[in-house]
Amino acid sequence: MTAEHEVYRIPTSPVAAPEAVVQGETFRITVLADGLVRLEHAADGRFEDRASAFALHRRQPVPEFDVRDGDVLEIVTARLHLTYDKRPFSTSGLSVQVRGGVSNYHSVWRYGEDVPDLGGTARTLDKADGEIDLEPGVVSRWGYAVIDDSATPVLTDDGWVEPRDGTRQDVYVFAYGLDHREAVKALYAVSGGQPLLPRYALGNWWSRYYAYSADEYRALMERFEAERVPLSVAVLDMDWHHVDVDPVHGSGWTGYSWNRDLFPDPQGFLDDLHARGLHVTLNVHPADGVRQYEDAYVAVAQALGHDPAAGAPVAFDVTDREFVRAYFDLLHRPLEDQGVDFWWIDWQSGPYSRVAGLDPLWMLNHLHFLDNARGGQRPLTFSRYAGPGSHRYPVGFSGDSVISWDSLAFQPYFTSTASNIGFGWWSHDVGGHYGGRRDDELATRWVQLGVLSPITRLHSSNNPFNSKEPWRFNLEARQVMSTWLRHRHRLLPYLHTMNHRAAREGEPLVQPLYWEHPDVDDAYDLRNTYLFGSELLVAPITSPRDTRTMLGSVTAWLPPGTWVDVITGQVYDGDRRLELHRDLWSIPVLARSGAIVPLDADPSSAGATDNPATLEVCVVAGADGRFVLVEDDGRGDGMDESGVARTELVWDQASGTLTIGAATGATHCMPAERTWRLRLLGTDQVVGVGPHTTTEPLTVSVGDDPRPRDARIGERLFELLDRAQIPFDVKQRVHAVAMRDMDAGVRMAHLGTLGLPPALLSAVGEMLLASP
Repeated sequence: MTAEHEVYRIPTSPVAAPEAVVQGETFRITVLADGLVRLEHAADGRFEDRASAFALHRRQPVPEFDVRDGDVLEIVTARLHLTYDKRPFSTSGLSVQVRGGVSNYHSVWRYGEDVPDLGGTARTLDKADGEIDLEPGVVSRWGYAVIDDSATPVLTDDGWVEPRDGTRQDVYVFAYGLDHREAVKALYAVSGGQPLLPRYALGNWWSRYYAYSADEYRALMERFEAERVPLSVAVLDMDWHHVDVDPVHGSGWTGYSWNRDLFPDPQGFLDDLHARGLHVTLNVHPADGVRQYEDAYVAVAQALGHDPAAGAPVAFDVTDREFVRAYFDLLHRPLEDQGVDFWWIDWQSGPYSRVAGLDPLWMLNHLHFLDNARGGQRPLTFSRYAGPGSHRYPVGFSGDSVISWDSLAFQPYFTSTASNIGFGWWSHDVGGHYGGRRDDELATRWVQLGVLSPITRLHSSNNPFNSKEPWRFNLEARQVMSTWLRHRHRLLPYLHTMNHRAAREGEPLVQPLYWEHPDVDDAYDLRNTYLFGSELLVAPITSPRDTRTMLGSVTAWLPPGTWVDVITGQVYDGDRRLELHRDLWSIPVLARSGAIVPLDADPSSAGATDNPATLEVCVVAGADGRFVLVEDDGRGDGMDESGVARTELVWDQASGTLTIGAATGATHCMPAERTWRLRLLGTDQVVGVGPHTTTEPLTVSVGDDPRPRDARIGERLFELLDRAQIPFDVKQRVHAVAMRDMDAGVRMAHLGTLGLPPALLSAVGEMLLASP
């Protein structure tokens, strides 16, 4: 590539420090960290120092380690003990023992054996109806995991790729015991971290596989505005371009030319969407290349030395530098100049290319992400997972899942487990894509999960009866969906702070609960409960509600501490497994004492790119807490501190005081004044202050040593029984027993003799036994 294509070079530091290397004639072992080693074997003694599609940064701080070199080589760090017989790699001759007593029997990795890790993610959920197999991650209950990088293409100095020759072993062994979080941070250190997303990507996305006209799409956006349901990203599936093409040209899946029957004025259409505060992505299936009917065909053919008069198609070839140049400069650039903000790369044509080991999907993700940063903007792509290292190219498109409860039930686990391979920004088809049947409850539960997922994107197939506009559902579902989609935009201050945390600290937004509690079996077994940022724990409801209680339920494990449901206000003692029941309006979203969650107090007042002028700070009393709100000016990759502002929020439990620190850093990106509202979760206390100058500190007090207390237990119990589809006299007996002034355990024992439906007894027990 020529100088103007320097944009396609990614920063690398692939040569390890010499002090980290132990080398023989045919082997090289690099100690990249105290829990990570790179193992290479080459019969000719030539080793690979170029970056690979996975490993960009092997130049790491050298950890302390001991070498014992005799007939058998031993390397010992604080976390691992490697033993190697200096022969070709074999199960008997090469092993890594995890130190620290992780397991008496299973904490030794031997070359060539299957690795029982906790899973990573998968390329796609296309056609998935429930659980599918996952590709490997880098964490395991046995303490070790492996990435085999032997066949991954390497990056050349000029930013292109070359295949390996297939004769060498190149393996990375992660031996972090149960320190799962550090294992993933080691992955980021070597492979590169997650980039900072544009703030608008964290809002609600609208998508549908449907042949909209420009007027229909505008009318739809106006309807969302009228319904006060905020959106930040407008997705146009493949019908934006010509799809009904002469069969002589092949299929209509690939296209780069606006369908002028539907979009007579593309520039005006895109300008209108931008004026509404929306960012736009177009779908592209590039596999069929460039055909004669395309607007850019002549220019592309000429650029590649073809005779346009012949009309022969220009084949897609992501391994050809000149084709790539034309692909971006002549096909995509004119559309970006019209206002396309980023691309939905819908590659479904397999993992093979003319370069051995090079997956076209990886190459497309890599090039599109780097190209989207052109001009200094914050880059974004939307595409499927293409193996380890894919976390560098967010956002992930999980593919076309089946509409079913089984699909929904798999997605919380699928999303959180993806963090085990560093892939933190999945976007699912909220509501499912195709198949299934009309089920308003299922659709509503899916929206709730979507709001508490990395990316919230409503999507569906082109069936005219299958669409996800909230107003197309029954009244209750409509109201719940709309409320939750507003919740998503209220969460943007919190989410964007977590966005910075993910990029700067290697902490994905969604994490398995066992990352924080690796020694607790329940944290592994109840796999749909997950951490949502630093402050929240989520237990989605992914099964139909009980027909007697009219409540959905989920079994969760709450870590030690006092927990408050941020939506219902219910208070729980932790360190236990319990059944949580909710009506259609909520799912369990809990925060522990000391948690601080900043929200946009009025998400309809500003776009998803704006830092709001009114903030509500939700605090769970009972313990001290601290949260640093991070905002930025939206420029560049967001990692330049000159464009970042921080506001420290400190809760002092003893005095019942929230201190809002003076904003520091890039205060030009914030409102000069802000109105603040403090909401104390688990109590009825709400205090508003402002407007107040953001560069000056502020204190808000609610009284000494406040404690969360669920004052609505009696009211909640009555609502539960009133809703229940059981005899009236039974309701009355249950209410009388439950409200008696005696130990909760005694009341539960009494209720257990009444022959109540199990779901009702469980729901009543949740309330009575939630906390002292």
